[in-house]
Amino acid sequence: MPLIGRRGFVAGIALSALAVGTGRASAAQTDPGPGAGIGAGGAGADPAVEHDHERDDGDGRDPAAFRGMWIATIANRDYPSRPGLTAARQRAELESLLDLAVRRRMTAVVLQIRPSADALWPSPYEPWAQCLTGVQGADPGWDPLGTAVAEAHARGLELHAWCNPYRVATHADPTRLVADHPVRRHPEWALTYDGKLFYDPGVPEVRRFVQDAMLDAVRRYDIDALHWDDYFYPYPVQGQRLDDDETFRKYGAGFTDRAAWRRNNTDLLVSETAARIKEIKPGVSFGISPFGVWRNASTDPAGSDTGPTVQTYDDLYADTRRWIRERWIDYVVPQLYWHIGAPTTDYAKLVPWWDAVVRDTGVRLYIGEALYKVGDPAQPAPWQDARELAKHVELARRYPNVGGHCYFAAREVAKDPLGALTAAVET
Repeated sequence: MPLIGRRGFVAGIALSALAVGTGRASAAQTDPGPGAGIGAGGAGADPAVEHDHERDDGDGRDPAAFRGMWIATIANRDYPSRPGLTAARQRAELESLLDLAVRRRMTAVVLQIRPSADALWPSPYEPWAQCLTGVQGADPGWDPLGTAVAEAHARGLELHAWCNPYRVATHADPTRLVADHPVRRHPEWALTYDGKLFYDPGVPEVRRFVQDAMLDAVRRYDIDALHWDDYFYPYPVQGQRLDDDETFRKYGAGFTDRAAWRRNNTDLLVSETAARIKEIKPGVSFGISPFGVWRNASTDPAGSDTGPTVQTYDDLYADTRRWIRERWIDYVVPQLYWHIGAPTTDYAKLVPWWDAVVRDTGVRLYIGEALYKVGDPAQPAPWQDARELAKHVELARRYPNVGGHCYFAAREVAKDPLGALTAAVET
């Protein structure tokens, strides 16, 4: 199956170019990462950083640069190593990952706490995550998120709580969900697409519910940021049609263009969440890690010199550029999972485009990096170069609004394929 988005698998992508190097290698639908120097940048951000995590590396590099590590929990991609471990073993593995982040000189970890409408904390809204025990809804006997926050801060790391807003399951059978799952109680809230279950973004009650579910973590824990990945409306799949006809008839008044209505649904989710975070805890940042192409210049003069590829505006109904310009988010981590010189999605062309988009907005920019591609024999020659990611850092440093990089994902951070991460961090 071709990979797409930050950490998602999508079978039968409509756009053949997607198979040529979009997305990352994660299981089932993995996702991604968030912001550095959190709390100091972006609209409405509290200038007083709650945790001072800046560390002088003593080598002349900017100690404030963001270096993040995504930790994916969906399908046990990075953590836990397998479902059903004891609470003590799960905690030990989590602490080991945080120690790894420190050894690799990261400044933040982006922990996936809500992978599939389930939770890595005792949520009153959704069941315990299946990745912990192997059984959705089963109490693991401890609080992974609470522990992660305390242990990350004890190590001088920021903890970004990564959620997927709408994914319910990587299958289409509601009866496989725990009996009291919200979708079992409200089947009208769900859509099926490409053999998977999603919350329907067009239902106002859904939009409020998923906000409530995610903001519970903001209220209850001393997280540094709420982080979203690139999954809003699902990625397009050839031969598949998203059937939200009934939802559009019911809630689409005032829209003749369904695409514009879908984008408005996503805009409402982002803007409402941003406002609610500032009401609950102004010092918590809100960051999103979108697919790396907003629109191609051939589609829109304001777009990037890219294509053909997925365009978030047109294909995911996610107007990522607007979120920055409206300052609804505090930081953005575009997934630039391509090499320098890639034919249709050149890293060297995308970095300056994003740098220009955030200019004068106060929104911080961190670049999402495809560490998982390094050394993979299925990838083109640049990914066999141990210095490809170091070249990314060197290139990005030429652009004043780039504040750091985030690496997908923890498994590869541990392996450091070809020594590429070490080279990038030491650049």
